Amino acid sequence: MLRFHFTDADLAKVRVASGPDPIWETVLGVQLLSRHGPRSFGEWRRRARAELRRRGAGGPARLVSAVAPPARYFPDFLTPGESCQSLSAGLEALRATPVAQLRREMALAASARRTPAWFAGLAAGERGRLDELAESIRSVHDTVIRPDWTGATATVEADRMLRARAVRDGGIAGLLESLRPMLDWRPPTLYVHYPEGRDVHLEGRGLCLIPSFFCHGRPVALGDPTLPQVLVYPIARTEGSASEPVGAVRRRKQLAGLLGRTRAAVLAALQDSATTSELSRMLHISAASASEHARALREAGLVHDNRAGACVIHSLTPLGTALLHGDPQRSDPV
Repeated sequence: MLRFHFTDADLAKVRVASGPDPIWETVLGVQLLSRHGPRSFGEWRRRARAELRRRGAGGPARLVSAVAPPARYFPDFLTPGESCQSLSAGLEALRATPVAQLRREMALAASARRTPAWFAGLAAGERGRLDELAESIRSVHDTVIRPDWTGATATVEADRMLRARAVRDGGIAGLLESLRPMLDWRPPTLYVHYPEGRDVHLEGRGLCLIPSFFCHGRPVALGDPTLPQVLVYPIARTEGSASEPVGAVRRRKQLAGLLGRTRAAVLAALQDSATTSELSRMLHISAASASEHARALREAGLVHDNRAGACVIHSLTPLGTALLHGDPQRSDPV
């Protein structure tokens, strides 16, 4: 069990990352390429392996896998915080890893498993080894992660909207509670199901929650408790009727017949509120189209807008909620 110990200052600094992290997604994606990987990623794994062979990127994938196998520990320098800005920023930070950190983390990796001889060069901070690793991560990302990036981003954004709703309704405690059963919030400690027992005292640094498309099974944390702390957690990737009650599926079809498929999808997306750009990303439509549909729903009394700084946040009115869920009582103010 992994235990994060919070102070009041830490609770004020809990946040959800603004989107998927490209290096975390690449490292976790490589771990799923194993033939013993989860069945739910079977189709993606077949496509990814074929594409790696077609583009001659099998070598880079094996190199990344050697440094970050699906094991209890892999070095933290592989997933620097700068990666949340962009892949390039993350890889530059990786190349600039201090030698003391490289030596310490590669020694930990070597203590847990047999490692290739070239690990010694990486541990010594040899520029050529760092460049080779960085370019391998880029190659794998471009080959098997980037083609799914739009879908991954949209799915992560849908999860972020769920977390935003949890914060709106229950504050930070509501956010942490919304991540059950992966996490168990018992103030002031957050318990995470993990393959080893460890205590992390945040000491005012807060915690960044990173929703991940390629994370599977359980959340992943950094090994070094002194680093700015993150917790990467798997999101629900399945959508549609298989996970919805029959009545809900029927209702969605009825709404599509009444409003049109895209406008009905916009209505459904707004049950957790969204900006125009968020609607655009979630539904794979242009910003202009998202704005047009939101305006039509607003004019029909189903949506209302609130301005927050430079953004306009669209939310359902009671009438819009009633139409979406098929409950006439929901249209009456409480």
